[in-house]
Amino acid sequence: MRKHSRVVLSTKPKFLDGRKSSSCWLSQHALPGVVEVNEGAESVLLPCRYSGFIEDNPTVLWTRSDLSPTSVHLQGEKGALKEQNQRYRGRTSVMSDAFDTSDFSLTLRKPELSDSGDYTCSFRDDRATWWVADVQLMVKDHQVEVKVTEGAESVILPCRTTPDLPKDVTVEWTHSDPDLMMVHVYPNTSKDFMKQSIFHRDRTEMFKDLLSSGDVSLTLKHPTDRDTGSYICTVYRDKDILRQKVVLMHGKEPFPSWATAVLVPLVLVLVISAGVLYHFRFYFMSVCQVEVEEGAESVLLPFRTTPDLPGDAEVEWWRLEPKPRIYCHVYQDGSDQPGKQDQVYRNRTKMNQDPLKTGDFSLILDHPKHGDSGRYRCGVKREGGFIRYKTVLLNVKGRVQVQDQRTSGTEADPTPLMADQSV
Repeated sequence: MRKHSRVVLSTKPKFLDGRKSSSCWLSQHALPGVVEVNEGAESVLLPCRYSGFIEDNPTVLWTRSDLSPTSVHLQGEKGALKEQNQRYRGRTSVMSDAFDTSDFSLTLRKPELSDSGDYTCSFRDDRATWWVADVQLMVKDHQVEVKVTEGAESVILPCRTTPDLPKDVTVEWTHSDPDLMMVHVYPNTSKDFMKQSIFHRDRTEMFKDLLSSGDVSLTLKHPTDRDTGSYICTVYRDKDILRQKVVLMHGKEPFPSWATAVLVPLVLVLVISAGVLYHFRFYFMSVCQVEVEEGAESVLLPFRTTPDLPGDAEVEWWRLEPKPRIYCHVYQDGSDQPGKQDQVYRNRTKMNQDPLKTGDFSLILDHPKHGDSGRYRCGVKREGGFIRYKTVLLNVKGRVQVQDQRTSGTEADPTPLMADQSV
């Protein structure tokens, strides 16, 4: 990142129309800076703050000398004015309380490559127009694409700037697909932590030596489908602002053309079979199926995931089908919660110790009965949303029952009576 070469400190206003000043209007000109942003970003901020005295009925002007007309944005105390270059219509704004806060920074929406150039922030009243600050905007068409494979432990979203960053530097990582979310803020104070979306908490980190190295890349742990999309890395350093776009994509291999040709004839078969597949969709789901004989000591419903999950998470096992849904086992605040458990499963279930630490949420069901057959689901919940879950199909097979003809006085049916194995 480079500084603009023009730095002016003055106690007198610098009139843009050539007039000489007869009184003191400015205490100090704002330091100019360079703002970098990638094309396609939602918006970019051109900073302009003023610490001097403001006359009555002022107007703030943003201009580009290489355009005709030069006006980018004009705004008075009573609102925006009509004088504006056509290419910026509907794309610029200044805060409504700008004349109270003295912050006249310009927000430019949907920056394009043609928006690159030197912008001037100035004031105008009934007597003259004077300069406040220059900002150089650089809109880049470069973006970084990162591919991640399914099941990866983590992925690094790269973003680098100049080394030896000042201690007061601020870095923001945002995700804009489908809604704008704050992914990570540096420094990560308690106030900044509250800005971070719940979905990304405990899943992001930055390098410890980022101030000396200038490497402000973000490490995202346990990426999922929901994490793909566009990320914006924004670095606030003095008067300079650097923005870089990183696109996270799945690293799946492209589909071979020969395979496409082979699969086209199968499309018709799939369409015809759609109705059948719908009725049997339950068996094609990516679920775990467990079978056990009735009378066994116990059966294990397996569920293992990543370790070291948040300690305030809640684990729930419940039986979805046959309906109604009932709770089988609840783990919360570091211990089992038998009071939330259905009477049918009371004193028959247990989990391993420290499941949130080990990531092993498997459930042991003692003395399984044919009536226990059904569809079970385990969900790891935090702050009202599930962060991990798994479905398990349990089929408890009934024992073969053959009537003893010596006690009944009748001939036994040679066909075994099997219990219903449907789930």
